[in-house]
Amino acid sequence: MMQYKKLIALIGFTGMLGGTLVAQQKVKRPNIIFILADDLGYGNLRSYNKSSPIPTPHIDRLAAEGTRFTRFYSGNTVCAPSRGALMTGFHMGHAYIRGNSKAKDGKGALRAQDTTLAQRLQQQGYVTGMFGKWGLGDAETQGAPHLKGFNEFFGYLDQSHAHDYYTDHLFEIRDHQTVEVKVDTAAYTEDLIIDKALAFLRKHQAAPFFLYLPLTLPHAELKVPQALLQQFQDAAGRSKLPPETPFEKKGNYDSQDQPHAAFAAMVSKLDQDVGRVIDLVQSLGLDNDTYIFFTSDNGPHKEGGADPVFFQSSGPLRGVKRDLYEGGIRVPLLVRAPGKVPAGKVNHQAWAFWDILPTVSELTTTPVPAGIDGIAHTAVLAGKPQLQQHEYFYWQFREGILKEAVIRGDWKLIRFKDVGVKEVLELYNLKTDIAEKNNLALQYPAEVKRLKTILLHAKSPAENKTFDWSDAEQ
Repeated sequence: MMQYKKLIALIGFTGMLGGTLVAQQKVKRPNIIFILADDLGYGNLRSYNKSSPIPTPHIDRLAAEGTRFTRFYSGNTVCAPSRGALMTGFHMGHAYIRGNSKAKDGKGALRAQDTTLAQRLQQQGYVTGMFGKWGLGDAETQGAPHLKGFNEFFGYLDQSHAHDYYTDHLFEIRDHQTVEVKVDTAAYTEDLIIDKALAFLRKHQAAPFFLYLPLTLPHAELKVPQALLQQFQDAAGRSKLPPETPFEKKGNYDSQDQPHAAFAAMVSKLDQDVGRVIDLVQSLGLDNDTYIFFTSDNGPHKEGGADPVFFQSSGPLRGVKRDLYEGGIRVPLLVRAPGKVPAGKVNHQAWAFWDILPTVSELTTTPVPAGIDGIAHTAVLAGKPQLQQHEYFYWQFREGILKEAVIRGDWKLIRFKDVGVKEVLELYNLKTDIAEKNNLALQYPAEVKRLKTILLHAKSPAENKTFDWSDAEQ
């Protein structure tokens, strides 16, 4: 009788254990799709700017079916450092890469000790893919994609190369190495890149995956296939977005007779490709398992004939790419995850690129590294109050004059400094002056002093001497 009871107890325990294992198997960690546009302005989306002349129905669908964030900040006001902040969780006061520099010689490349979000997810069993522009290390550096956590990659390594939408080569991970691959010079690279990304989704739909899509649109040069351009032209081939001022070839950028029409076509193409991603996720039955993030690496550009004034690309904000005014660093953020992120909501929480690593880490039950600048904002994504807040946000940038900015609450201080020249300080209240029209530095000297103290203590000396701008302080 005693043996019978033991047998029944063992069967019961085994059944409970089996049930637990089945329950655990059913708990699938969420997939993460992070779409990063290149130089897309806060006002280039209809969901942020109803008067934008460019329809963006697919991206706006993310706003309708998810949450639209109005106060999300990029890592910096240009490409590489912004992407570095996204991948590593450090703001510009502590980041290794603080500006644009050629990654080919290693100066603008991540080091072996710089661990990325992709590496952390890969270590937790995620399949990781990147398709688009990397910009944080060429093939022969420690920042090469295969060394930074990606199982698959196809696209550009160098930001200069990424200006070319028609090229004879791109790069790919093959046999665990980042190698150059030949491509058809008649093919629009955006098409090649998005096709690879969709293939990745189909291939890895059963496993938890991280798909990073740093697309190149709508960065200059302003070039699209004629078939895409036609939607912004009349039957005679004239632009529907006059007046057009032809752009003559300069530097990296080829000539463009109709820059307004070309830019609109590029934004429209970006929108269509985002729509393809959303549709595939839905058709594969991955909606309830997938977070889709959409943002831009910095504010809108005015290169290659681009006209951010005509397109209201910064919306109500002042400034563009390379500025530390809001238009250079405040970017759109849309997040969609049915059943997890509230649909059709608008959120005004202030957060930034360096918060993405800890946020995604929490969503995926990946350990959050100590010592980074980012804070997990999973509560915000769920529509709940964010209990842990940043004391401040900090940026620095130098191409010519050194620019620094710090935000604390509604107050923002911008500092301009050059070698041997007295600094200029500008103070704005973002709550009452989102366009940064009224410099209040003279009226509130105590606030200027408080924010400057924060600014000076927010940064450590640059480990990467390429971005050592201490001479500007002299």
